[in-house]
Amino acid sequence: MSGVWGWFGGGAAQKKDSPKNAILDLRSQLDMLQKREKHLTTQMNEQDAIARKNVNTNKNAAKAALKRKKAHEHSLEQTAAQIGTLEQQINAIESANINRETLAAMQRAGEAMKQIHGKLTVDKVDETMAQLQEQNALSEEIVNAITSNQIGEPIDEEELDEELEAMQQEQLDEQMLKTGTVPVADSLNRMPAVANGEIKGKTPVAEEDDEEAELRKLQAEMAM
Repeated sequence: MSGVWGWFGGGAAQKKDSPKNAILDLRSQLDMLQKREKHLTTQMNEQDAIARKNVNTNKNAAKAALKRKKAHEHSLEQTAAQIGTLEQQINAIESANINRETLAAMQRAGEAMKQIHGKLTVDKVDETMAQLQEQNALSEEIVNAITSNQIGEPIDEEELDEELEAMQQEQLDEQMLKTGTVPVADSLNRMPAVANGEIKGKTPVAEEDDEEAELRKLQAEMAM
């Protein structure tokens, strides 16, 4: 049968389960010894009660009960020692089995890490990181090139300023119309023209300046 099990991997399975089977056997034996311990304790109590009952009336019966009690007590001590030994053995096997399973798990983890890493090296990691940095830099350059170059003709800033001033003047005119105040520019436009044409010549202020200059010139010549 062992050869047949070996063909189908039964031998490896039995070897793997041997710690488990050993623990089961020990626990079964431990359960039996604990039941025996309980039974012997009960027997000792019964013989002790018989001895106490006959201690004054039947000394032979009392003595025989004490002998049986001593025999049970001796068996109880042996059973307790066996129980202690089995418990230690079970703990030892369980600890050894846990150690083995822990080591096997660590070995499987090591194999998994080895497969994951494969042919990965530090140089390959550095090379990959350098490529990523190069591509990121290229991406930044592309974004800057796209956002910095405007599509279409450039906007004339002076034209924008003029349009803005026109809008401001329009709003000012609307406010003046609402309040009933006529803007200065509008008052000047409403002044009558001379002979249906533009006013030509010097302004009154300019003429007064010329007259004063000529008067000072005459005063200077008379003083000479």
